[in-house]
Amino acid sequence: MVTIIFGILCIAFTVFACLPTGLGLSWGEEVVFFLKGAMPVLAAVVGLLAILIGIADIRDRHEAKREEMEAITNEK
Repeated sequence: MVTIIFGILCIAFTVFACLPTGLGLSWGEEVVFFLKGAMPVLAAVVGLLAILIGIADIRDRHEAKREEMEAITNEK
């Protein structure tokens, strides 16, 4: 419950901070500027994670096939 309240407060602060001058902190331009700079780095990190997850998936499938083949040979 505390986590939900904290999340709602964070979202409310974000909206308040991005509102135009007079209504909030008017950080909208700075937020957009930050997002423009952070997106290439974030895209690179997400891409690297996707590659690592794909490699792990291929290894898991290969290991499963190997175990299946060993089980078949052990049955005979």
